[in-house]
Amino acid sequence: MTNHTAGPDFVAFQVRNVEASARFYEEVVGLHRLPAPNPAAAVFSTGPGSSFAVRTPLPGVDLEAGTPLGYGVGVWFHQEDALAVHARLLAAGGEVVEGPLEGPFGTQFSFRDPDGYLVTLHSRA
Repeated sequence: MTNHTAGPDFVAFQVRNVEASARFYEEVVGLHRLPAPNPAAAVFSTGPGSSFAVRTPLPGVDLEAGTPLGYGVGVWFHQEDALAVHARLLAAGGEVVEGPLEGPFGTQFSFRDPDGYLVTLHSRA
């Protein structure tokens, strides 16, 4: 048995409307949606050994409390054609909060998802 923890291997955002958020991440961001038998979540493949999901809130989570969701947490996705996603995001009326710009992770930009989570997308693998 090893004495270290690997991860993260799964990240989930708690959202107001699972289907609306799932469509955003599938159609605008370009994630590959997996079949999910649980209607409380939509799961996406994000690479070998990792997944991302949008799901209904867990007990005790108040999405209407007024605190920005995910405040202080950085979630990054990789996409070789970051500018194509940027264009889709703008066409869908999405909110870009930074970029696109060239940085240490290639072309990158940050956006808010439909629930207000801040996500950065970058092009360098």
